[in-house]
Amino acid sequence: MTAISPPPAGPESVPQTMRDELRALLRLAGPLVGANLLQMAVSGVDVIFVARLGTVEFAAATLGVFMFNVIMFALIGLTSAAAPIIAAELGRRRHAVRDVRRSFRMALWLALLGTLPFLIILAHGETLLLAAGQDPAVARRAGAFLDIALFALVPGIAAAVMRTTAAALGRPGWAFAVTALALCVAIIGNWLLVFGNAGFPALGLEGSAIATVITMTVMMFSYVVILLTDRHLRRYRLFGRWWRTEWPRFFEIVRLGVPIALTWTFEGALFGGAAILMGLIGVAEVAAHAIALNIAAVAFQVPFGVSQAATIRVGMAYGARDPLWISRAGRAALSVGIGFMVVTATLIFALPGLFVGVYIDVHDPANAVVVSLAVQYLAIAALFQLVDGAQAVAAGILRGLQDARVPMLIAAFGYWVIGFGTAILLGFFFHMQGVGIWLGLAAGLLAVSVLLLWRWSARGRFGLLPA
Repeated sequence: MTAISPPPAGPESVPQTMRDELRALLRLAGPLVGANLLQMAVSGVDVIFVARLGTVEFAAATLGVFMFNVIMFALIGLTSAAAPIIAAELGRRRHAVRDVRRSFRMALWLALLGTLPFLIILAHGETLLLAAGQDPAVARRAGAFLDIALFALVPGIAAAVMRTTAAALGRPGWAFAVTALALCVAIIGNWLLVFGNAGFPALGLEGSAIATVITMTVMMFSYVVILLTDRHLRRYRLFGRWWRTEWPRFFEIVRLGVPIALTWTFEGALFGGAAILMGLIGVAEVAAHAIALNIAAVAFQVPFGVSQAATIRVGMAYGARDPLWISRAGRAALSVGIGFMVVTATLIFALPGLFVGVYIDVHDPANAVVVSLAVQYLAIAALFQLVDGAQAVAAGILRGLQDARVPMLIAAFGYWVIGFGTAILLGFFFHMQGVGIWLGLAAGLLAVSVLLLWRWSARGRFGLLPA
């Protein structure tokens, strides 16, 4: 197959000024941020619909979706290593089409092979939940949900690989479009199959799981059509010789992807662990924690999208062996990510009641305790918005330099030694309860952001720049 050189214009072009780099970053990050926000909605559709079926079904859906999302998020982190590798290949430009195709193909192979052991885990969801001390009725229904939902894992991870590749190749808008379509499919699928509307059978929780499988499958095939028909993307012939193995490239993605997956897991587990600590204090604390954390998570999608775009921009500069471009791309990403979090931190600190009111009635006396606690937690969340955005973007630009192992160790130390340790110390030994736990979260995020920013600023001394 003849290699075709990519066009000189587009994502591979070198920005000449900081303004050019900011413009390129925002063109890439905007659709990714929108797609991330829509993906949060897609993940929550199942729970929202099943909540009307009763307490047991609601709890089962919550646990089942949580287990599925934890595994899916880790696998997306594993395969996301294709992004900096593809970006570097575009930056080098030589044989870019052939190299991009190899990386894409091996990322798809990894999506399939890496998913297989986790399918076995999900198939034993009931057993795992019982071992974790969950209510037997809830565990049984969550297991029934996972027995069906596990078929959504492979198409979901494959869709993520194709989304990453399309964005790296300069077509991030497709991520927003496909995720918007997925949200519509998820809503319609749940409406039809959970409650039996429009002549469909009322399948309850199992219907929601089937809707998840349909949604992920639609996403996967939508991306297949896009990669085959988009005028810019099809020139890479990404599905050409899909059966051929390139084991050196495969293990290159694994080498970079495993630390990324573990880093994402460490951070997600920190907030999950904080919820468990809240459960040791009281029900009101758990509810307030969930509200405050969800508000912070929505705001986090912006620096996370900027981080994804920054990985691609810095990766291109890394492949081009251009230290000035690397510096410019990193500064642009940090400016945008931290700058946005300054805005959100100000809004959350100034108007906490307004944000809490989106979730519960703040004027209902029955909610007074939860509202009071949520407002206290949001005051701390406003402070760690800045460091949360900084650590997310810093991790992204370091991934662009294909640096993932040390950031993983920083995340493990910062989140679990400093963050979780401080949460336990302040929450229980100093009797600060929920406020102490949130201060612990802030301490962990601060430690990680400082260490990652230091590593970025000293990238030359650490040998992270291309020769």
